[in-house]
Amino acid sequence: MAFFGASQPSQSGSSSTTGDLKNDVEITSAPEDGVSEIQFSSAADYLAVSSWDRKVRVYEIAPTGQSQGKFFYEHDGPVLSCCWSKDGTKLASAGADRVVKLYDVQSSAQTQVGQHDSPIRTVRFVDVGNANGMLVTGSWDKTIRYWDVRQQQSVATVHLPERVYSMDVQQQLLVIGLAERHVCIINLSNPTAIYKSIQSPLKWQTRVVSCFPNATGFAIGSTEGRCAIQYVEDKDTSLNFSFKCHRETPPNTRDVTNVFSVNAISFHPTYGTFSTAGSDGTFHFWDKDAKHRLKGYPSVGGTISATAFNRSGGIFAYAISYDWSKGFHGNQPDVNPKLMLHAIREDEAKPRSIAKKR
Repeated sequence: MAFFGASQPSQSGSSSTTGDLKNDVEITSAPEDGVSEIQFSSAADYLAVSSWDRKVRVYEIAPTGQSQGKFFYEHDGPVLSCCWSKDGTKLASAGADRVVKLYDVQSSAQTQVGQHDSPIRTVRFVDVGNANGMLVTGSWDKTIRYWDVRQQQSVATVHLPERVYSMDVQQQLLVIGLAERHVCIINLSNPTAIYKSIQSPLKWQTRVVSCFPNATGFAIGSTEGRCAIQYVEDKDTSLNFSFKCHRETPPNTRDVTNVFSVNAISFHPTYGTFSTAGSDGTFHFWDKDAKHRLKGYPSVGGTISATAFNRSGGIFAYAISYDWSKGFHGNQPDVNPKLMLHAIREDEAKPRSIAKKR
């Protein structure tokens, strides 16, 4: 059976660049408060979800699109980030309680790995030297810290110019998006040294950074409804560019543009194309090498706070959850978060020319 109707052809007459949401499936038993991050395991179709309701939940996604809650565990404050180990046996999380936790999927054991002086915004597993099972955390205390999961002392601390807002890792590339538009790049072959520091090419606050699958660069999104493509090495600077997205011009208006935050950027694991999603409630698929939008989707009816592709790239998950972009006036306490699954057709995320894929 195809993944919730994925094999069905699109309706005739629809625009080739306009995507269809009609077969998207909602996951049952979603978090009770805002969703901060979602991540698929690379070992199975398990989706981890961190939330402001202080819980980390894991759902098993069946090929039919049906979902089942597998387990959850709790923090003492809002959970701001979660990530899987490469083999899918462990799940790390961190948040406003300043604590880094590790959950063993096989034994259900929870351990506190470490702690920061301020809330921890993001956590990632990294490969550093010969160490097996290293974590890196980025905090509002203006540091990143490396942790050996077998002990509760940080292996190393790197001091940064500002608070950590976003962080991503791919192979030996670690990219950290900071307050005041700072971006720090670290080569994990020398994990305690900042390889390069730059100012974001975007003019406003950084919301998200996401590394290319081949680790040659990264994408960065901001509150101004723009995304930038940045390569690490100076020899590739001619390939850098930025573009507008998640903006709209209301009908019957002149010289008015509504600008929305870019909250999430996810790269397809096979094709190297990527998605952007924002507070306008839309998501889009892009080919960075062709500088081309592959598909755009209508509003899902609420802010999209987090996105993720599964290990094969056949499923795109997105969280509909308020991001406070309109302050407390925009919050609707009676509207609960949703977790949605979108089956990827080949023409949605595949680049126009595979030969151009970096």
